[in-house]
Amino acid sequence: MNRYPTWKNLLVLICVIVGIGFALPNFYGEDPALMIAKENGLMFSEQEIKEIDEFLSDDNAAFKSIEGKDGDVLIRFDNVEDQIQASDKVRAFLGRFSTVALSFAPNVPGFIDALDMKPMSLGLDLRGGVYFQFQVDLDAAVQQRLDQYVTDINKELIDQRIRRTIRKEGNSIRIELVNSDDFNATRRIVRELDNLLAFENVSTPSQTAVLITMTDDQLKQRRDFAIQQNILTMRNRVNELGVAEPIIQRQGLDRIVVQLPGVQDPTQAERILGATATLEFRLVCENENAFEAEEKGRAPIGCELFNDRAGTPVLLKKKAIVTGNQLIDASQSFSQGRPAVSIRLDSKGSKSMLETTKKNLNKPMAVLFVQQRQETSEQDGAFVNRTILDKEVINIATIRGIFSSQFEITGLTVFEAKDLAILLRAGALAAPIFKIEEKTVGPSLGKDNIDKGFAAILYGLMAVIVFMIMWYKGFGLIANIGLLVNLTFIVAILSMLQASLTLPGIAGIVLTVGMAVDANVLIFERIREEINNGNSPQASISAGYQKAFATITDANVTTLIASLVLFTFGTGPIKGFAITLSIGILTSLFTAIIASRAIVNLVYGGKTIEKLRI
Repeated sequence: MNRYPTWKNLLVLICVIVGIGFALPNFYGEDPALMIAKENGLMFSEQEIKEIDEFLSDDNAAFKSIEGKDGDVLIRFDNVEDQIQASDKVRAFLGRFSTVALSFAPNVPGFIDALDMKPMSLGLDLRGGVYFQFQVDLDAAVQQRLDQYVTDINKELIDQRIRRTIRKEGNSIRIELVNSDDFNATRRIVRELDNLLAFENVSTPSQTAVLITMTDDQLKQRRDFAIQQNILTMRNRVNELGVAEPIIQRQGLDRIVVQLPGVQDPTQAERILGATATLEFRLVCENENAFEAEEKGRAPIGCELFNDRAGTPVLLKKKAIVTGNQLIDASQSFSQGRPAVSIRLDSKGSKSMLETTKKNLNKPMAVLFVQQRQETSEQDGAFVNRTILDKEVINIATIRGIFSSQFEITGLTVFEAKDLAILLRAGALAAPIFKIEEKTVGPSLGKDNIDKGFAAILYGLMAVIVFMIMWYKGFGLIANIGLLVNLTFIVAILSMLQASLTLPGIAGIVLTVGMAVDANVLIFERIREEINNGNSPQASISAGYQKAFATITDANVTTLIASLVLFTFGTGPIKGFAITLSIGILTSLFTAIIASRAIVNLVYGGKTIEKLRI
């Protein structure tokens, strides 16, 4: 009686060993570090690593170690101050063809590093990092949609040979028809394009005109789409930056909150997140004088006036060959030793580019860089924000061959090529966003939070251990061993999943410490009850575990359901609490019902016991 088969004891032992293994990296801490990589993706040689080592040593830079890691260079430091000072020096030494990123490196032994076991990731409130709050220009999102309506309706009217004047008026589109007989045809075209649009006849005795307006539902849907699309795009951009466990979520009607744990360089993060850059490919107006157009202040018909990076005026065709919306992929590369961005287009863009290059061999084509920014100015004693659209020609090249879906953009610096590739690959924002708040959480604050959180866990754990030993004697000691194993499992699972641990997550662990012994209390009280009923100690142990099982399962399942609801409908910190609580419930069930039973069986099983100390 009360004996586990060998395979079950081995299963418990293997689970404990594996749990300890995955939890181990968390006990070694982290070092502030610099991760250095080459822009062209090549690996650092041993000689190059030695040169960096000699440079830092000659400069009396305080660093712990320098090593090659997966083709990059990892430099460890004792504190963040030394790390930041060294980063500026290393950037100046290596030049612009290498990236120097501030990070944290786990300080684990070589055998753990070789097994690729990592500590759990920490959230913004524990590790430190950057907090951004952006405001989305929802009015611009509506105007973009109206612009698309104007383009589509105008194209259909041209195809039907309907003479008209079409323009935007606020949040509406006004169409003035030359021939009143075209009224019904115009209404049919609008209905076919979008039958939800409000179509109003605003004709006068002398003029046939219609007013097209988006309904309130359409406006709401467009604004919601802009928010959701911006969140998706920003998440893609954060993934390109390589930030672990970011939090990107909507706040209120028109704001997006971004938390980037572990990021120590907010400048790059802000530049990538808030950029509204896109590209347009256009033909150059060859037979027109751009300098003359600049002097007159107007461009010839069918052309638009822009400037290149040197400030030289350039005339481009109004119609774009390809826009940024038709890009599938973009990656940084080098063309004949110069930084470049390799572009891949979708089927529509490829077809347009193919037709253009066929018809315009040996003619110049320009790449137009389009970006929105916000400028604050003072008017009548009040600060007013206004949106400015910057358009700059970054490249003009002669079409030397026919191409369609794949080509390269040159004329960029290394950093410009890298940022542009990230922006194009992650997608364009559906509406402009503007930073309204930025906070940098230092790692010292995170360390203080970690210390307080673990102190809370330790005090709670000690209180539970003392109570269990005093109340349940030897069985209480077994429950305490199970509790320690339970905490080990929680840490191990968080490390395996690389789930982000936050302060609410620590609160979930503290709650688990108290709840984990509930199952043992139910079992031990049932054993006492069986003994008081006159049953033998062995029979009482067996009955205690069997009869308490249903009660334990019901209690934990209901708590698990509550935590799953919190995870499903909660956001940010609530999700972190729900994750650790859910993991704690599952691990406590295992340790209380299976692991602690295994220890009880090893201590009491197969023996003749006259009296049970419980």
